[in-house]
Amino acid sequence: MSDRSAGGAREGDEPRAGRRFLFVVPPLTGHINPTLGVGAELAARGHQVAWAGTPEAIGRSAVDGATVFRCAGPSLGEGGAARPADVRGPGALKFLWERFLVPLAEAMAPGVRAAVEEFRPDVVVADQQAVAGGLVAEQLGVRWATSATTSAEFTGALDGMPRVGAWLEGLLEELRVRVGDPAGTADPRFSPHLVLAFTTEELAGRPVRAAERIRFVGPSIAARPGAPGFPWDWLDPARPAVLVTLGTVSADAGARFLAVCREAVRARAGRLQTVLVDPAGALDTRPWPGTSVDQDVLVVREVPQLPLLARVAAVVCHAGHNTVCEALWHGVPLVVAPIRDDQPVVAGQVVAAGAGVRVRFGRVTAAGLGEALDAVLYEPGHRAAAERVKASFRAAGGAAAAAGHLERLAARAIRTVPARTPRTTLLEEG
Repeated sequence: MSDRSAGGAREGDEPRAGRRFLFVVPPLTGHINPTLGVGAELAARGHQVAWAGTPEAIGRSAVDGATVFRCAGPSLGEGGAARPADVRGPGALKFLWERFLVPLAEAMAPGVRAAVEEFRPDVVVADQQAVAGGLVAEQLGVRWATSATTSAEFTGALDGMPRVGAWLEGLLEELRVRVGDPAGTADPRFSPHLVLAFTTEELAGRPVRAAERIRFVGPSIAARPGAPGFPWDWLDPARPAVLVTLGTVSADAGARFLAVCREAVRARAGRLQTVLVDPAGALDTRPWPGTSVDQDVLVVREVPQLPLLARVAAVVCHAGHNTVCEALWHGVPLVVAPIRDDQPVVAGQVVAAGAGVRVRFGRVTAAGLGEALDAVLYEPGHRAAAERVKASFRAAGGAAAAAGHLERLAARAIRTVPARTPRTTLLEEG
């Protein structure tokens, strides 16, 4: 992976073999990860792929040799985007867009525009929350697809809050005037050409928005660097293991919840083992009093999540879409404790599918958490439902299916992106 600042388009380039695909991603791990598998699949098919975003967030998991065009922008949780832990509901949505996603789009837009002019992609693949990707692609006349790493937007999450929906649409229109084509009409969250949904209807339900453009491909699972030195020999094959994680974005809000989880699993010492992820170091990581090595609870800063999910019997999490889908990809039932943003919607999907139990993040007790955990571990219905979702995920095709849809989209257009030209011509093929 090479990190570069995008410049102008290059003159005299040789004809390109295959197509070019530019992924535009926010600095959010759960939004980057699905693009990695798709990018790797496209590269394996002979296409050229690149990313526009924050190289430090994308890390070394991008396709070997792929270019990452650096785009400016804030990180959620830093500076003005440092969200108070107690912000919930519509207030959290307002904060997310006003303090993070809109400033992110404004900061990313110049870098995305320069990346398009230099890389000259056949298709821009814009994450649903990296709206600069869609706005710039529309402005430059480049065909684009949406990478939807959560299904909350197109399952009618805002239908019961029409004023919130209207406010958000107005916010996006104002943003379009500043960084895109004021005469444009496309919602930058929903490409008019293709929306790749990294889930299935078995979990998400039927879409109520952009249904004709949505392609359910299931999770895009790709190998990625794991936490080095994880003590795999700590796991006891004779006992079920549980993973407790709040992801990367929600970790700041989780000290109380993690303590409740530890108390709940401690009450089940000897019956199960728990790997508790505590990236902020909120818990005392020393062995439990009276023991030299804690054989029941392992508190760590990070885990190799994908291989660990293949070894656990249940997951306790914040209902982040990425974590939920990766757990269900392995047929693992969940206890979900949504905090904010799309998490209540995703938690509702898990419960509706029968694949887990929902608890209240801010109020659950150790006893209540323990009961929920017992239910997903020992009541067979939850595991059976998780297996049904797993089967739908595997059948949907994942990264290979997504790559196929993008190839077909690229084949529908022949265009040229001249250097530093605000508009380009897009010609339809027959």
